Amino acid sequence: MHHEGAAVELSEEDLALINTLQIAPRISWSDASGILGVHATTLAARWDRLRAAGASWTTAHLIGDPKQMCLAFVAVDCEMDRRQQVTASLAALPEVVTVEEAASNRDLMLTVVTRSLEDFSTKVVSRLKETEGLVKYQTALCTRLHTGADTWRLNVLSRAQQAALQAFARPAPSQPDRTGAAREPLPASHLDLLPYLARDGRATAADIARALGRNPATVQRQLNRVLASGILSLRCEVAQRYSSFPVTCQWFVNVPAGQHEAAAASIRSIRNVRLSASTTGPTNFVIIMWLQSLADVMDAELALQQRVPGIELVESVVMLSTVKRVGWMLNEDSTASGAVVVDAHGLELAD
Repeated sequence: MHHEGAAVELSEEDLALINTLQIAPRISWSDASGILGVHATTLAARWDRLRAAGASWTTAHLIGDPKQMCLAFVAVDCEMDRRQQVTASLAALPEVVTVEEAASNRDLMLTVVTRSLEDFSTKVVSRLKETEGLVKYQTALCTRLHTGADTWRLNVLSRAQQAALQAFARPAPSQPDRTGAAREPLPASHLDLLPYLARDGRATAADIARALGRNPATVQRQLNRVLASGILSLRCEVAQRYSSFPVTCQWFVNVPAGQHEAAAASIRSIRNVRLSASTTGPTNFVIIMWLQSLADVMDAELALQQRVPGIELVESVVMLSTVKRVGWMLNEDSTASGAVVVDAHGLELAD
């Protein structure tokens, strides 16, 4: 996998391929070829090159929908001389899916996904308290996820291409089963597939069957069921520094009670939003954007104030770097290192 130091330049063709996989992460190269007008073998080779450079990667992660599990944003302060050790030990926890270093009065910002609030206390909070050099932490629990980063797009493809790709995208998992029946929890045999999909969101049944020593036809059935279950979010990531949006800013804001859905709809129309969520804590709403420059932070704040009546911007945090993003350890230049920290069973969703 990628080692720091090799410069990564993304061409228009690279960005078009990444945009394609953002919309339809598991599309076949032959289907993509028809839409992009590029030979399938060329696309396959280009993707191999992007992955090898750590410039882009596909992954599958648990959705973290607050109706099913616990999603939390944790701000951490640590002793300056222990920051590296604290960062490393928190990044090693599978429940801590994202770790960012902040340029503000918060040292680290963590995104944490656990099966329940109880698991958050026993598996994560207990570890925070034991971490040497960690001075204090503050938690905002997500009560509703309005927009997730899997819907963030580079937007380099034409409207027609994006519409054509939409047909190959998986249906939105939020749609309940047509019969309205509650979904059966997935058995452990199916959960065994999750780490392979975390490492490669495009992993085939044949790849996974080989790794697990199972019959490919059996794994194909299990894979179809896992993908249809709606517990996973598939996404294509891009090294932020080379994406034209190198700046991450996170806002802690207050939105008047009862206005959250309307606010979320307005915020969705702002192009660079990676996440918006209602939360508990001193503020009741979190917004994260990827921006082209620090100057855009002010424009973004203006856009928020114009579009969301009554919004109160309490705190903005600009990130210096991302150490880990959705399970993937990143190099200093924001490319993927190739190391993925996943629980052997992701989250045990079946009792």
